[in-house]
Amino acid sequence: MRILISGYCGQMGREIARLAAGRNIEVACGVDVNAPENDPVCVRSFDEVTVPVDCVVDFSFHTNAFAVTDFAVKNNLPLAMGTTGLTQEEKAAVEAASEKIPVLFTSNFSLGVALMNELVKIAARVMPDTEIEIIEAHHNRKADAPSGTAATLAESIISVRPELHVNCGRSGMCKRQPDEIGVNSIRMGNIVGMHEVMFGTENQTITIKHEAHSRSLFAEGALSAAVFLCGKAPGAYTMQDLVEGSL
Repeated sequence: MRILISGYCGQMGREIARLAAGRNIEVACGVDVNAPENDPVCVRSFDEVTVPVDCVVDFSFHTNAFAVTDFAVKNNLPLAMGTTGLTQEEKAAVEAASEKIPVLFTSNFSLGVALMNELVKIAARVMPDTEIEIIEAHHNRKADAPSGTAATLAESIISVRPELHVNCGRSGMCKRQPDEIGVNSIRMGNIVGMHEVMFGTENQTITIKHEAHSRSLFAEGALSAAVFLCGKAPGAYTMQDLVEGSL
């Protein structure tokens, strides 16, 4: 199959391109505003794309959401999207696209994180009186905080305990409230990605943690998602769908 990588010049874009060859996937085109002049593969806008592709893989910047969804819909292409930090309007554009094309939009392409989402829902259900804190850590170049994965983990918990709300970056004179999920972000060095959810009472603490050791983890998941989406009907798909489809 032939893919287009949106965000081709970024770290994730380069990693997806590197791994694609080993999976018999051709990177037919890249789109990136930082594309060098006369690059044989990468162009600076979707208007410059002239080659046929089978799927779009997007790891760009949130403001690109309208352009990438518009291109995918106009060309009837599946979209595997891992860009985080989207506004509500940008998320709405992705949701609208899923009515016309197959879209897998996720904050984290790791199958391990997909499992973690299920585990935190179980813990929240079985232990309804626990206090919950989320800690996430990433490299110092990550622009959005909290991470999209941390937001998704919080949403998973709230789906089971809807009385809770998120409190990001607690500081100052503010006693912890019983109906909050504390979310704390760390940005330093070259941390690939760490997410930890703590469930605590006065007598015990349970921690569910996932740590990525290489960006290859997310690139592999994105390529698997691209293969999974080809031939699918329009709709919004999840990493859980991918897992179930491979069983």
